[in-house]
Amino acid sequence: MQQSEHMSLLRIERRNRVAVLTFDDPDRRNVVSNEMNDELLTAFDELEADEGVGAVVITGEGRAFCAGAVLDDLLEAGKGEADGTLPDIYRGFLRVAHTPLPTVAAVNGAAVGAGMNMVLACDLVVAARSARFDSRFLTIGVHPGGGHTWRLRNITELQTAKAMVLFEQVLDGEQAVQRGVAWDCVDDSQLVDRAVDYAAKAANHPRELVAITKQTLHDTAAVNESTAAVRLEIDPQVWSMHQPAFTEMVTKLKAKIAGSQG
Repeated sequence: MQQSEHMSLLRIERRNRVAVLTFDDPDRRNVVSNEMNDELLTAFDELEADEGVGAVVITGEGRAFCAGAVLDDLLEAGKGEADGTLPDIYRGFLRVAHTPLPTVAAVNGAAVGAGMNMVLACDLVVAARSARFDSRFLTIGVHPGGGHTWRLRNITELQTAKAMVLFEQVLDGEQAVQRGVAWDCVDDSQLVDRAVDYAAKAANHPRELVAITKQTLHDTAAVNESTAAVRLEIDPQVWSMHQPAFTEMVTKLKAKIAGSQG
């Protein structure tokens, strides 16, 4: 089942339980504009409220995935206080980062600066062979923002993060997989379908169970020893054992075992 709707800069297609969001501002290489941010917030509000959506794929129209922030917006934000309008520029990708829905970035071309943040906000990254992962912040004389260094450091190791941020190393799709920035690299023609295949696996699990498990994975960042790790999982695991997905599975398994022994 496929259904499509179109905002001015964001196209939304439903493929069963997966929503495919496509940045649709190819003439500006899908920049992180205020309009794009507003539409992302609206889209995720609607998708999270829709029980028929279990996961989200994000990709770009044209040759770029997302070319970063609008330079005039950055200049204007830079005139204010350190805690002023800069966080507002990042509200779109932070909405992606903080959604309880599982998200897959289908990186079809260049992801630059704040566009890299959009990639790093997602739970899984699938790259086309033509993808380009480009930190770019220092290249234009600005310090990374929006948690860029933290997110990059969390998805890969320190030398790769330094290579990309300090030494202007731009990764293609295959290199991104080798360095841990992406999970998979596929031919451009297969990109969105492959990303939807991954997303569908997460979408097929109970929605609340996925959301709670995703939060637990994030919460492990504050855990540094075994006892705390076990304690972190106890309450959500007990909760899950009282949910239909588990109790029905146990009932079916017991019936199957009894049938094989009969």
